[in-house]
Amino acid sequence: MAERTHGNPVTAVLSGVLDQRNKDPKVTPVGPETRLEGRTCLVTGANSGLGKGIAIRLAKRGARVIMACRSGIPEAGQEVRAASGNDAVEMIRVDLSDFDSIQTFCDELRDRKVTLDAAIFNAGVVPATSRTNKHGLDLMFAVNFLAKFVVLDRLLRDGVIPNAVFGHNPRPGNPPRIIFVSSETHRSSIPIDFERFGVPIQYGVADGVKYYGLSKLHLTTYFHELSRRLNPGGGTNPDVCVHALCPGAVNSNMAREAPAWLKPILKPVMTVFFQSPEKASIPVDYLVASDEMGRKTGVYMHMMRIKESSDASKDPGKGALLWTKTEELLRAHGVT
Repeated sequence: MAERTHGNPVTAVLSGVLDQRNKDPKVTPVGPETRLEGRTCLVTGANSGLGKGIAIRLAKRGARVIMACRSGIPEAGQEVRAASGNDAVEMIRVDLSDFDSIQTFCDELRDRKVTLDAAIFNAGVVPATSRTNKHGLDLMFAVNFLAKFVVLDRLLRDGVIPNAVFGHNPRPGNPPRIIFVSSETHRSSIPIDFERFGVPIQYGVADGVKYYGLSKLHLTTYFHELSRRLNPGGGTNPDVCVHALCPGAVNSNMAREAPAWLKPILKPVMTVFFQSPEKASIPVDYLVASDEMGRKTGVYMHMMRIKESSDASKDPGKGALLWTKTEELLRAHGVT
């Protein structure tokens, strides 16, 4: 089937509506009898939208949930506790556009000797036009991809996420899980420009979705490369289960920077046709809680369907090059 295009806000919205009508086979959601007591789950961007829906769902299963957020502290945490009936919910402040804030956040997890059973990387931004962070990097590139690399580099090397390759503290028989919230927009993305990697690109409203898709291609390519590096023996009996998904179209605040002319159209469409954060959190819950996903790695899902991500994202050569270029970029910005 031909890839759908997501070149502008209108085609992206239409594609999101069409996604809801897909009739391909689905996996079965995890039943309420599966409990997560004794497990610690990190959720980024958990103060609202999909991230908050994920936090509530995992807390309802009895997990200890750490909500990593830039804002909404402590109100969002209080709401998650009330909605889930679970008091084992806490919030830690982190600005994922700021490397200094990320290092402080990772220091806290390390110093508190936190061990994560699952880390769900949900936080993302869709600015209306190009912006840079305080380090001079494109904001969408920094938050949607680069921050995940920086956080995971620390959490894996510090052993906060148990692993053999970087932390030298594997947990045989009970592998932790890393989950990335990606997007089907990665399929129709322009190729990654490795010659000008990390150089900010100027774009306006018409190209915002295009570069959002590029940020998700970076992320999806990284997801596959991370799975390969953490599991050099292959996908059988993985040391760390690394998965990714597109949750489909979600009625959240991700479109808060949509053009003013589009908002009167977008709001009713999202309300009627897009999924609620509660429903959109179900595939994340499946990747975190199902026994099957604890025995595999490198699985990509679109909503509740397991499928292959794009050929470009799975290319081992491009994955290795992405890793090298990212390390070089971070060193140039003083992140080691």
